[in-house]
Amino acid sequence: MAATLTSETLILKPGTSYADAWRRCRAVAPEAFRDDRVLNLWGAAWRPDGRTLPATTPVDGTPIAGAPRLDGAAAQQAVRAALDQHRAWRHIPLPERRARIAATLDALAAHRDLLALLLVWEIGKPWRLALADVDRAIDGVRWYADGIDAMLAGRAPLDGPVSNIASWNYPMSVLVHALLVQALAGNAVIAKTPTDGGVACLTLASALAAREGVPVTLVGGSGGELNQALVRAPEIGCVSFVGGRDTGAAVATAVADLGKRHILEQEGLNTWGIWDFSDWDALTAVVPKLFDYGKQRCTAYPRFVVQRRLFDAFLAAYLPAVRAVRVGHPLAVADPADPLPDLDFGPLINAAKAKELTDQVAEAVDRGAVPVHRGRPDTARFLPGQDTSAYVHPVTLLNPPTSSPLHHAEPFGPVDTIVLVDTEAELLAAMNASNGALVATLSTDDPATYDRLAPQIRAFKTGHGVPRSRGDRDELFGGFGASWRGAFVGGDLLVRAVTQGPPGEQPPGNFPEYQLMP
Repeated sequence: MAATLTSETLILKPGTSYADAWRRCRAVAPEAFRDDRVLNLWGAAWRPDGRTLPATTPVDGTPIAGAPRLDGAAAQQAVRAALDQHRAWRHIPLPERRARIAATLDALAAHRDLLALLLVWEIGKPWRLALADVDRAIDGVRWYADGIDAMLAGRAPLDGPVSNIASWNYPMSVLVHALLVQALAGNAVIAKTPTDGGVACLTLASALAAREGVPVTLVGGSGGELNQALVRAPEIGCVSFVGGRDTGAAVATAVADLGKRHILEQEGLNTWGIWDFSDWDALTAVVPKLFDYGKQRCTAYPRFVVQRRLFDAFLAAYLPAVRAVRVGHPLAVADPADPLPDLDFGPLINAAKAKELTDQVAEAVDRGAVPVHRGRPDTARFLPGQDTSAYVHPVTLLNPPTSSPLHHAEPFGPVDTIVLVDTEAELLAAMNASNGALVATLSTDDPATYDRLAPQIRAFKTGHGVPRSRGDRDELFGGFGASWRGAFVGGDLLVRAVTQGPPGEQPPGNFPEYQLMP
């Protein structure tokens, strides 16, 4: 793919530049932002410690602020300070905790557009999805605040703070949401800034929470260097992790050795099965939505498992839909008065990921995969001379070879793979290729067939012809196999996972010694 594309018509919408966003951050939270960097937050103070590495935005490759990286010794100090905060916070009466969380939510809502703009620049989210990420965090925590009394009945905070290590793709609706619910339940909270993006958004959100007296710690650094502090430290009451299986396996080993409370959400190959199916219009309508944020989601569907005799009908429904997927610069407009574009996705998280995925596609084709669709760049959706090295356009491959990562792992990018099957046994084997998944869908006309096959799919949630998501509010979430370790979350299970109940309580979850469904 060429490094740059040209266009004659588009401009950056006035008022949406990264410099504009940075100036607004400094005006809103001067305690947390300096001229060229963000600060770490620990011990209830903003600190200029840590070495800041250079960073660029995936949107156009220009420089942005990177995360300040603490060393292990400083992180240990931060954890000890968080324990002191925890010991004080756990005794704050629930009405006061609720009031402080409510004030934080009001502040987040007041700065909704700025938080969303930071998500566009830092992790490449289109405007519509960036707003949705902020809104889901605010609305989700409000739901908990309204119902927290019943959820905490007979329960107490943990003995130490909750340590959160999360991937970069949902800083607000996953990470900030979790932090605020954990704090509402009586715990001090620690968050590691994701290395790949989201630092300014998380810093602003943390600043707004800290102003209301919520005990938040925000630190950046290498996962390997901070592991001893954020995972293994005896002060930590619970570890909450969202990320890939390789890193998750190391965290799982550490918490198992220590007997520490944990919530480990890991990737899985989420699949969509097609068997004895005929409602092709419904499939055509849903395919573009499956490309939201370039499939950089833990609940994305990158694999279709299709009954061979239906393959021609599947392609007739799928190809027009995938060709309609809209990719481009998230802030580029033809006229200053135009609204921001309604895109399905913009760039991947960085140029290195884009190259890795492009190389995997090329290697799979060299080894026998059949390219069914290759999206082409539309220069009309980019700025003149813009660096587009982080953009990958939709690709669909038939029968990726078993030696390819695209056969058994989540690509975390806009690449679909199709596997053809002839029997129900083959369908189930292909849908269970990754030893557990978070979500799955089976499209079949016969409800009895769905009822018979769905329980054999190793996914925590399975939809009948409709996609499943992580969920909000009272919807539970977890995973089977290697896609999840520890306590399940969602609804009151999230509160149960970060509080202490009666002696001998076994929380629903996927543990080495037992698996307990809600």
